[in-house]
Amino acid sequence: MFEEASEVFDNMFKSSFPLTFIVFIPAVLILVSPLPAEAAHEFTVYRMQQYDLQGQPYGTRNSILNTEARTMEADVLSRRCVLMRLADFSFDKYQKALRQSAGAVVIMLPKNMSAMPQDVLQQFMELEPDMLTTETIVPVYFAIEDDELLSIYTQTLTSSSSQGSLSAAEVLLHTATANGFQMVTSGAQSKAMGDWAITSLEGRLTGVGGEDLPTIVLVAHYDSFGVAPWLSYGADSNASGVSMLLELARLFSKLYTYKRTHAAYNLLFFVSGGGKFNYQGTKRWLEDNLDHTDASLLQDNVAFVMCLDTVGNGDSLHLHVSKPPKEGTPQSSLLKELEMVISSQYPEVKFSMVHKKINLADDMLAWEHERFGIRRLPAFTLSHLPSHRSVQRSSIMDVRSVSFSRHGAGEPPSGPHVDVKRLGRNTKVVAEALARVIYNLTEKGAPGDLQIFTEQMQVQEEQLSAVVEWLTAQPRAAQLVDKDSSVVSTLEYHLGRHLKDVKRHYVKADKRDPEFVFYDQLKQTMNAYRVKPAIFDLLLAVCIATYLGLMYLAIQNFGVLYGIVRRLTQPKAKAH
Repeated sequence: MFEEASEVFDNMFKSSFPLTFIVFIPAVLILVSPLPAEAAHEFTVYRMQQYDLQGQPYGTRNSILNTEARTMEADVLSRRCVLMRLADFSFDKYQKALRQSAGAVVIMLPKNMSAMPQDVLQQFMELEPDMLTTETIVPVYFAIEDDELLSIYTQTLTSSSSQGSLSAAEVLLHTATANGFQMVTSGAQSKAMGDWAITSLEGRLTGVGGEDLPTIVLVAHYDSFGVAPWLSYGADSNASGVSMLLELARLFSKLYTYKRTHAAYNLLFFVSGGGKFNYQGTKRWLEDNLDHTDASLLQDNVAFVMCLDTVGNGDSLHLHVSKPPKEGTPQSSLLKELEMVISSQYPEVKFSMVHKKINLADDMLAWEHERFGIRRLPAFTLSHLPSHRSVQRSSIMDVRSVSFSRHGAGEPPSGPHVDVKRLGRNTKVVAEALARVIYNLTEKGAPGDLQIFTEQMQVQEEQLSAVVEWLTAQPRAAQLVDKDSSVVSTLEYHLGRHLKDVKRHYVKADKRDPEFVFYDQLKQTMNAYRVKPAIFDLLLAVCIATYLGLMYLAIQNFGVLYGIVRRLTQPKAKAH
């Protein structure tokens, strides 16, 4: 019976080779077919800055990502998505990933920044400018850590670290069998945003007593800057300056309401856009007022221009000037009044004047007042920072809240932030000094400790805090704030409550020789898919081919195999 079955199967398979595949291949495919790719996690990523300024490119030039995840512990980073945590980040590691032609770099930031050591935050802030000046084609993204992303990082770290202590065969086997993560972004390749308009706002309080009145200009830029535009909240730089300007507008509008306190000074308030891009909004505003019109307060009798920048913290105030003021000028008067108010009312504050000449050979101006200085207008910048090189002026660590999730509370931030008490004190100092200049109080014999802004006229810290909280509730990078943005419309509303002739000013880059170019795709969704490595497909193909080959040989020689098995399994005859 078995011999007959053997002959039937032997003849059937030998005479019909396709039948062999019909019988065996479906079974093989059912057994070895991989499961469809499973999305392990979907999360938002924020791309590093990409812009051109005066023909010079900055930041990353690519946005597309579709590659396997690795950590810095892996031996090979080429065409891999390198995951880094902020606590382990260093510029050397970042450069190593770029040198090895990594497919992308994803830097993971903790939600609660107050938990990070101060030296880690300081180191990263110092590295941000270096990362931007190092132009790269490698996509660089930032992501906020959550449990799923940390799990992906931990699994990838384990996989990357274990390879260093294994033999070559073990590494090959581990690589072929381990689970990996394919990181894929959903967006397209970045492209230049044409006709992007930077918006600035101005408003005024007109003085009384004549036509040729001196004008005092108060300026603050509202945009923020950091290594990633969507993470740039700019609390101290420069939400603090904008909140101070709005509070000064409120206070002096009250004084200008009454005939007895309506001063013989014009007050011009300017909230500029594009401040972090070499003060493009201020540059165009000056061109419009000085070159393209004959009716401007900037053309006649400008007493001085005071720019407000990073005034929300510290126990020191510095007046940054390009040229020391001459004795008897309004600039000199303001300097003396600031010194008097601080020494008599706030002795804990250290005040100094910092002199730095304008260097036109630099790609970037140091402070906003230098834009006015180039046009020969007397100007200076007030800041609690002693130098324009302070890294916190252009950092994503400059946040109002303790966490990127915007829900932290209680603990003071580790990095730069706004102290409302100090911001209120600094606002009071500026308001008192300006009032003493405007009303000529020193020459009238008023004592230095005379306080003008008290009771109903006092500085409202709640208002300052509300403005800072509102401004830092959304990123304000210049690439994200267009003319229809709620930031612009709300600022316009607040200025209109206290000032007259509030108007907008726009600046667009010249199409033939643009001074600035912005790019899109700055915020994307990234998917992490659980996948087997590419070598797994090769190994699977070899196994399938080997299996099919052995099965084919076994079928073709079924009679021989049957005979061998029969002889091996047949009981041996007992010897008598």
